[in-house]
Amino acid sequence: MLRIILSMVKSLEKIAKQKKIKYFLVTFVDLFGVQRAKLVPSRAIGEMQKTGAGFGGFATHLDLSFSEPDMFALPDPDSLIQLPWQPDVGWLASDLVMNNKLMDQCPRVILKNQINNLDKLNLKMMTGVECEFFILNEDGSEVADTRDDALKPCYDVAALMRRFDVLSEICDSMIKLGWNPYQNDHEDANGQFEMNWDFTDCLTTADRHVFFKFMVKSIAEKNGLRATFMPKPFTQLTGNGCHAHVSVWDKKKKKNLFQDSSDQLGLSKMGYQFIGGIMKSVDSFAAWLNPCLNSYERLNAKTTNSGSTYSPTAVTYSGNNRTHMIRIPDEGRFEFRAADGAVNPYLLQSGIIAMGLDGMKNKRSPGKRLDINMYTQGHKQKRIKKLPNSLEQALKKFNNDAVVKKSIGAKVVSKYVKLKKRELKEFSQVGEQNKANWIRKNIIDC
Repeated sequence: MLRIILSMVKSLEKIAKQKKIKYFLVTFVDLFGVQRAKLVPSRAIGEMQKTGAGFGGFATHLDLSFSEPDMFALPDPDSLIQLPWQPDVGWLASDLVMNNKLMDQCPRVILKNQINNLDKLNLKMMTGVECEFFILNEDGSEVADTRDDALKPCYDVAALMRRFDVLSEICDSMIKLGWNPYQNDHEDANGQFEMNWDFTDCLTTADRHVFFKFMVKSIAEKNGLRATFMPKPFTQLTGNGCHAHVSVWDKKKKKNLFQDSSDQLGLSKMGYQFIGGIMKSVDSFAAWLNPCLNSYERLNAKTTNSGSTYSPTAVTYSGNNRTHMIRIPDEGRFEFRAADGAVNPYLLQSGIIAMGLDGMKNKRSPGKRLDINMYTQGHKQKRIKKLPNSLEQALKKFNNDAVVKKSIGAKVVSKYVKLKKRELKEFSQVGEQNKANWIRKNIIDC
């Protein structure tokens, strides 16, 4: 039934002829955020749209045994993106199916389930993401621009323009795709950049987030460079965050339900309860938001060359103050600053919904906001919840939390924890002198 329904939507075969697409990348993302694909010639896409592209699930991070049947990636025609740098190739996000049933542990399915929970309340979550990345030399060992060595390189115009060739190609691509990019800048670390595009519904944002990472890496590679979203590639430099700007709207996306001009910060009661849910459970969701060993080198970093880490350590919120985990910079939205560059785009959005819905349903208060510099005064505050300081600690909280299991499902939680513990075991068997290299090798292309 599922495949019959999908076969009735817009025809990819016809679209291929209209747009002169010769090949399709039928892609999906596994639980570790790794993007997988099959390259399908347009002559076969019609049948593939009905049946899906077959994969052996054991070969991916989905906790499947070698004896299980093939899983199938059913492409979503609405997600189609023509590669701006290779327009005869179309990219498609997919949902995973096994035995004609959607797979619980497919990250895109996990997000769709959370979106369904919002739909039942006639709500839509609108989000935008800020994906920081480094541009490195080809082997990824150092910043590619050897002249980009200032102690405070943030917004440096010369360093920005020395990477104009790469950044402009990425930005021009987003313009062609209709994403409405509006600014690009050099970030706080040497060789680090950020590119911003318009917010939209959270599923589209997640799909674009996945594609953005692929696009940035591909265009960098085309120019003999290597882009990385690794949370903390250099100890002395600020790491890569992935900040999400969040608002909730009515089902028709006509009214921002987080907006309340009578509030000092312009946020509604619903918005504060949503934040309350995040503050209640964010430490338990850290295993999703900060999914790798290197993540905790960013969260618990010492002061960097620039004088700041730009990453939170405590569960706090404030107004327009970047030293807090949650910042309310303007009316009707907030910025969630806990996630890093390794975060799985679909799990980021699904985690935010799960925490926020729990806050709304239970009318959780975020408490009194703090208007202090958390980097200089945070240590003076008592009884402030801290974010986990290791992946092991994060997994323990994730595995034992009632909100996590109720919202995501015990089966998915169990599979994710099992896979991550296997990764930790592999790391523990690496010799002390090789641990740093193991982390870098396994995470640099996250």
